Amino acid sequence: MSDEGKISYQGVPGAYSQMACQAAYPDLEPLSCDTFRDAFTAVEEGHAELAMIPIENTLGGRVADIHHLLPESSLYIIGEHFQPVRHALLAPKGATLDSLKTVASHEQGLAQCRELIAELGVEPLDFGDTAGAAKEAADRNDTTFGAIASELAAEIYDLETLRQRIEDRLGNTTRFVLLSRRAIEPDPRDGDAMTSIVFRVRSVPGALYKALGGFATNGVNVTKLESYMTDQRFTVAQFYVEFEGHPADPKVTAAFEELQFFCSRLKRIGTYPKSDYRNTG
Repeated sequence: MSDEGKISYQGVPGAYSQMACQAAYPDLEPLSCDTFRDAFTAVEEGHAELAMIPIENTLGGRVADIHHLLPESSLYIIGEHFQPVRHALLAPKGATLDSLKTVASHEQGLAQCRELIAELGVEPLDFGDTAGAAKEAADRNDTTFGAIASELAAEIYDLETLRQRIEDRLGNTTRFVLLSRRAIEPDPRDGDAMTSIVFRVRSVPGALYKALGGFATNGVNVTKLESYMTDQRFTVAQFYVEFEGHPADPKVTAAFEELQFFCSRLKRIGTYPKSDYRNTG
């Protein structure tokens, strides 16, 4: 099957990931996938040209699954996209705030609307994705069952919007990365770039300090550092790192040289244009 004109995402129609696809690549057809792994596989097997994958949110934090999928994937990050997230409380026609007993959403959606959930005293239900929760609310047609999702989902599944902009803080934004089978690096002369890598060190004193020392001494700004264990004995730590810069920059080259000396595995996941969103606010 050809990948021409398709971009995969996790979720059903109406998901924020679909909205991100339409905002960033309006000429590509969004391809719905059940899981994040399926969205990766769609690109790896040639069913889609790109994948739009959420990596972190300003309220809910990191999307944990992605940091395990990225290091083992054959895909490369070729871009980033920042998508505003404006949640709405949705329910079948006839429902009211008082009638609701359960509110479903993706774990990120629930985390981003904790204050409303506490205010209403409803039971939060973790669902596979926000739009899937909206579809479930429509299928059940139960006035005690609501969903936290987009207003696009409300239109698609013919639900009522009981309350708009219910996220705990305005400015709620999800950062997505664009994945491709081919590494597409920007020309370093075209503007600022970001680079994403993963590396491993043994869990011994000073290992991380020494591994990252080259970034500090060479003036390379690390913008993201995440860690998690990769073995059953909790002795090998893997780190996901993002920093400002292009490998063609001598400062980055020098930082890499020091990093390689102290780490047991290093994989560059992608170098891509730095989004203009980072320069706003």
